[in-house]
Amino acid sequence: MLFCPGPCFCLKCMCVVYVFVQERRREFEANLKKAGLELETEDKSDSDDRKTYFLKIHAPWEVLATYADVLKIKVPFKESDIPHGQDVPLEWLSRPFRLPEKVMRPQPDYFTSPFDKDKIDFFLIKNRDTFVPPSTRNRIVSTDRKETDKKGIKRLLNNGTYTSAFPLHDCRYWERNTNEQCESERYHLYKNWAGFLCFYKEQPLNLIRKYYGEKIGIYFAWLGFYTEMLFFAAVMGVICFTYGVLSYDDNLTSIVMCPLCDKKCSYWKLNSTCLSSWQSHLFDNEGTVFFAMFMGIWVTLFLEFWKRRQAQLEYEWDLVDFEEEQQQLQIRPEFETKCTDQRLNRITQEMEPYLPLPKKCVYCRCAVCVHCSMWILYSPQMLLIVACITGVIVYRLAVYAAFASIMKDSPTKKIHLVGSLITPQLATSVTASFINFVIIMILNFFYERVAIWITDMEIPKTHLEYENKLTMKMFLFQFVNYYSSCFYVAFFKGKFVGYPGNYTYMFGKYSRLRNEECDPGGCLIELTTQLVIVMTGKQVCGNIQEALLPLLRNWWCSRKARKDQYSRWEQDHDLQNFSQLGLFYEYLEMVIQFGFITLFVASFPLAPLLALCNNILEVRVDAWKFTTQFRRPVAAKAHNIGAWQEILNVVAILSVVTNAFIMAFTSDMIPRLVYLYAYHPGSEATMSGYINNSLSLLCLDISPTCCLRYRDYRYPPGHQRQYSHTMQFWHILAAKLAFIIIMEHVVFVVKFFVAWLIPDVPSEVKARIKRERYLIQEYLHNYEVEKLKMQLSQNFHKNWLKLLF
Repeated sequence: MLFCPGPCFCLKCMCVVYVFVQERRREFEANLKKAGLELETEDKSDSDDRKTYFLKIHAPWEVLATYADVLKIKVPFKESDIPHGQDVPLEWLSRPFRLPEKVMRPQPDYFTSPFDKDKIDFFLIKNRDTFVPPSTRNRIVSTDRKETDKKGIKRLLNNGTYTSAFPLHDCRYWERNTNEQCESERYHLYKNWAGFLCFYKEQPLNLIRKYYGEKIGIYFAWLGFYTEMLFFAAVMGVICFTYGVLSYDDNLTSIVMCPLCDKKCSYWKLNSTCLSSWQSHLFDNEGTVFFAMFMGIWVTLFLEFWKRRQAQLEYEWDLVDFEEEQQQLQIRPEFETKCTDQRLNRITQEMEPYLPLPKKCVYCRCAVCVHCSMWILYSPQMLLIVACITGVIVYRLAVYAAFASIMKDSPTKKIHLVGSLITPQLATSVTASFINFVIIMILNFFYERVAIWITDMEIPKTHLEYENKLTMKMFLFQFVNYYSSCFYVAFFKGKFVGYPGNYTYMFGKYSRLRNEECDPGGCLIELTTQLVIVMTGKQVCGNIQEALLPLLRNWWCSRKARKDQYSRWEQDHDLQNFSQLGLFYEYLEMVIQFGFITLFVASFPLAPLLALCNNILEVRVDAWKFTTQFRRPVAAKAHNIGAWQEILNVVAILSVVTNAFIMAFTSDMIPRLVYLYAYHPGSEATMSGYINNSLSLLCLDISPTCCLRYRDYRYPPGHQRQYSHTMQFWHILAAKLAFIIIMEHVVFVVKFFVAWLIPDVPSEVKARIKRERYLIQEYLHNYEVEKLKMQLSQNFHKNWLKLLF
């Protein structure tokens, strides 16, 4: 029941049903009445289609108190005497970003204790109508009772007895409720949180938690914290990018280079790649090394500070002892329908459904175990991704050869593409990246269904287990799908080319598809292009899809509504249903983005800035969806972000390795440094002559007049070790390996030191928890003593009365 008169939970069913469905419905509703709930049925003639019944469920005080005791919900017993915070210097600077106190803290701060119905006068109950928060109310009403016939609402929804069940919103989002007894929390959320003009404001997390529950509240807390931390990474990325703009030095000379493909490609001049060289230098400079190390430390700070923020929310939202409640997780109906056996639960000492391993294998169609089918099904998906990447590589080779054929007479001339002049290499890279992005989006559609299918075959017991299993599978698919093309450009492209007269071909020499060489400006600029297109495209498509699809679907559902009799329950029913995996997809989107800005950030320092701009919009888009486009979801508890925390930790460690390898093998930083300090012929350390030094000669004799070059460190023809790698190549390789070892060790040492230095739980939170537990013991002891004194006093008076009369 909401604060105002009206229902909090609504069940929708069709009028024309079979007799056994009607019988199940009557039995279920009778059980609801036995549990103390109040039912109210709306006549079908009042609905839009004249066929739909709406059953409204009210939870009176007795039911709320009973199940608050059963579920051990924490309720206030004393107002907190610990101040929220101290005065901060320059506090006025943060005032524009703050929300009103009544929105940020809709309830006073209390010390809380698990509710006990027998000690009801121990708790602070000023008003029974407002004692239980709205999110807790709809969680109590939606809780499946452990009936002997196993007919909970989730099972009845699955078998078609009811078509939908949902809590009602408290009011319209665009206007304040005129009834003073009714809350307008949805209106406050829409005005102060979901509005796009509030993008610079803090989020009302306490109000979100009060209205939607802790699980949704913890997601928005994490998303907001992640966005705040991105600000520091974005600022540092802009500084490094600015350094690259200001430090460029054009020293390319008119050197004739070897053809980049067979037959159709002709010789070209190195100075024709000035634009490509300038673009590469923007992201491949000395500042990039510092930024890569900074991001390795930033990731650790982000994860460690989030643990502290999470611990603070656990205390403020009464989730400190939430682990004990995990024992009460309800079994999935899909698990129970496939279980005919039972066994004793050692913890609860109750019989529970059990699926033996042989039956589980039968469901999985596997002779050994369920995991066999999972890994068997993974292989074709990975092979499909490899096939798609190979297809894009073939496209690159064919398109570049086509450009070369068109420009055979003028190989250094630039071409027109989308109204601008760009090189064939850049045109090929950009178009291939767009094609790769389209392939990624198509594969995502299939991989999502494959991951769900595999998880369903495993038959997880609880919803938490199901979500964790699906999380790992979906992230593995998405990881390979999104990042495989970036890994190819970073670590494989241009590394297996060969040399003139002995080039390496993709499908053998007769295929005439010579392995790709890097862009004249280096492979790093191509990695940057790939990263920008895939990351930006995913974010733009994701935001459009999240905002547009619910809007169109809701318009379609409500187009026939009678505006004069459009009741609250019909308005909410016409909204989109927020599925149980709704938050899963929100987390997945952000974690994939987190991978882009950490795994490959050395190639594009502006990636955190793009992520920051996207997330500022993402927070408001998600808030707008929850407030205006989705039905109010059933509140659920969660004290952390679940399996995503471990995934973030793995990505953070992997990012240090990938960025070290990118700086060593994809960037030209190490060869430049080796030349600067070991091979520069002059007395002053300058980069003049580096380009000429980094190119190998293609001549019949060693002479200064030789003009044909190619990118490599090899001896020229006529030398006793012709086409073998020079000593400088091995020096550079040793420097690259040394750089990887040094960078990884430095960053990992700093990471582990920072993680050790920053405690997971703030000392203030520890003190609050200890004080609350102390007060609970003290107040309960005093309460029991006072209660015992009162009983003794009453017994004493009764005995005296008996003696007197």
